[in-house]
Amino acid sequence: MISYRILNRTILIVTFFSLFIAFSPTPKNDSIEFYFSKEILNYNFDVIKVVAPDPNTKLPFLENSYVAFKEALAFKESRGRYNAVNTFGYLGKFQFGSSTLKTLGIYNLNLFLNSPELQEKAFLANTKRNKWKLTLEINRFTGSEINGVIVTESGILASAHLAGPGNVKRYLRSYGSKDFKDAYGTDISYYMHKFAGFDTSFVTPEKKPSF
Repeated sequence: MISYRILNRTILIVTFFSLFIAFSPTPKNDSIEFYFSKEILNYNFDVIKVVAPDPNTKLPFLENSYVAFKEALAFKESRGRYNAVNTFGYLGKFQFGSSTLKTLGIYNLNLFLNSPELQEKAFLANTKRNKWKLTLEINRFTGSEINGVIVTESGILASAHLAGPGNVKRYLRSYGSKDFKDAYGTDISYYMHKFAGFDTSFVTPEKKPSF
């Protein structure tokens, strides 16, 4: 009789937990598909800068890597959504304008919006181009303090994504007196601070980067 009761309780407990697991909502960020190659693609999750590996999740250990940099920037731009279009017509995960895309040789905006791989490649290509345009400024101003913010390469590159390399040059050469604000009021000083200290050495400066 005792063995029967123990068996009965065991079955009830196992059944309860099976049903609990089956009907519990799946956390959005527990299952993340990603892969590594020469160009890292399809990182799309809310936790941006992981400071320590968590054995209870499948999140990669990012620290201050290039991937952490681009994902942090993407989260600020669109919350990491490839299909995002803002009120001013900026497109995709990294919120590209059509003029920048044309500079990169991308003319089919619908194709761009529906291709995560193309968006990732466009971001890397544009960052390479910005790094080439801003090489002198990176060498000259990295480590200096402007408007209370220590200038870093990643801060410069993030600011160039926001404002374009020309506006970043003006900002740095004027020591912050000529700032730039986008249509939503975000300025270069904010991006310089928010995206400082990432390791963007992965990005090679190229005048005409290819996809």
